[in-house]
Amino acid sequence: MKIKYNEKNELDLPISRKLETNIETLQAIFSDWGDFVEKQFVLERENGSLGMYIIYIDGLTDNEMVERTITRPLLYEWRDTDIKKGFKAEVVSEDFDDGKSQDSGEKKVSVFERIFHHQTEAVDLVQKDTLMDAIACVLNGDTAIFIDGEDKALVLSTKRLPTRSVDSPKKEAGLKGPRDSFTENFRTNTALLRRRIKDPKMKEKQDYLGQRSRTVYGLMYMEDLVHPSLLAAIEKKLESFTIDSIFDSGMLVHLLEEKWYSPFPQIQTTERPDKAASAISEGRVVLVVDNSPEVIILPTTLNTFFQAADDYYNRFAVATFARVLRYLAAYITILLPGLYIAITCYYPQVLPTEFLLAIVGARSDVTFPIVVEVLLMELLFELLREAGIRLPGQMGNTIGVVGGLIVGQAAVEASLVSTIVVIVVALTAIASFAIPNEEFSSTFRLLKFLLIILGAVWGLYGIMLGILVINIHLASLESFGIPYMMPMVSGSIDNELEYQDFIMRKPLFTMRKRPVYARRDNRTRFRRW
Repeated sequence: MKIKYNEKNELDLPISRKLETNIETLQAIFSDWGDFVEKQFVLERENGSLGMYIIYIDGLTDNEMVERTITRPLLYEWRDTDIKKGFKAEVVSEDFDDGKSQDSGEKKVSVFERIFHHQTEAVDLVQKDTLMDAIACVLNGDTAIFIDGEDKALVLSTKRLPTRSVDSPKKEAGLKGPRDSFTENFRTNTALLRRRIKDPKMKEKQDYLGQRSRTVYGLMYMEDLVHPSLLAAIEKKLESFTIDSIFDSGMLVHLLEEKWYSPFPQIQTTERPDKAASAISEGRVVLVVDNSPEVIILPTTLNTFFQAADDYYNRFAVATFARVLRYLAAYITILLPGLYIAITCYYPQVLPTEFLLAIVGARSDVTFPIVVEVLLMELLFELLREAGIRLPGQMGNTIGVVGGLIVGQAAVEASLVSTIVVIVVALTAIASFAIPNEEFSSTFRLLKFLLIILGAVWGLYGIMLGILVINIHLASLESFGIPYMMPMVSGSIDNELEYQDFIMRKPLFTMRKRPVYARRDNRTRFRRW
């Protein structure tokens, strides 16, 4: 039997009333599936036999739950239930009759309704009217039941997906605050958010992406806080493309960004449930993607990438000082190597005499030009960083630290680089680690090579030109209608409220209004009585 699919890789076949036709179709679809489990059996009743067909995927389904809630009640308790409750189940082609039979006075109930409402012991039991809907549920780990004479199927939630348990965050670790993080399980991630926000106004719109992967995603937001235009824009963007497969939220981020060529991330991701819950309470939208340990936060600004979760668990002075260090670290990461090249090559007279003599003495035996020296060490540290990420566990940390020390010392002794360059490159690497978002810090590590080249070609004029181009580019970015550089630009449209959580994080009791993401008529979040 040849199965035909439409352009969206979906079946256009209805569920047949003939059980044999459904069995033939499903066996053709799942042919050569070693993990496909099927069971066909016949229920013996007082007024005749009834055929049923159960299918599920081994490894995605809880087999014991299938037996406990479906097979055992249907096979072993069917006749006993008939006697105790006095049901007379009949196969009917129309909807079941709530009235009384004129002949016997007994309540006539279709077999489908009998099983749906009375026979099985499951709570999460739904009805599917198309074959594609039933198959999609089976591929998600559910169990489908087809009944002879019925043109619809019963689907029981029996998922037992292979997944890891909730662990502590790895990339966004902090000293204070919760220690849990998102996992690859979609329902676990939504539960972590529900655990923090117990408000019925937090909604979840669920759908899937990918014609082949059929990856489930959910839009979670506060109904009374989110701007309807923002929600509509996100939904329109998700519906604007068709793709074969989505395996992680990182793939979806690339499809949602407006200016894909920008090195700056225009969409924020996080592995911390408390950070995502805080974004929802501000009126932003969180996009949860199945099979991904990170969720997407929309919209975002440049300032949000400098914010860490434990900023709100520490005292405001400590949090403000930490943010100042992060902004300073960003400038050091992107500017320090280029400035070193520009000043030493074009403007050595601006340096103190003692410092200039120290640089000349350190470079007395080095044969490479300064720009080659800096590029060589920067590329070396980037290689060590990448090697440390790819190697497992403690070995990776050892390679990153010990390798940097050994290779740097060996390069100095071999007169390949000077000690001053090693210090500059090491300070740049340390500063990049101070930026709390890894994807954001990677942007600064990339742009520092641009400024190195500009500083080597045009000196300080090249550095100023590079900064100007970067600022113009940042001013042109926006994330779903929100300026990327807010509140540095467009701060006045929100009565300067965005500055309460900018470089300085004010005390929580003074942050009485929600940010610009929330509706203007529902901005108050703190009152003192």
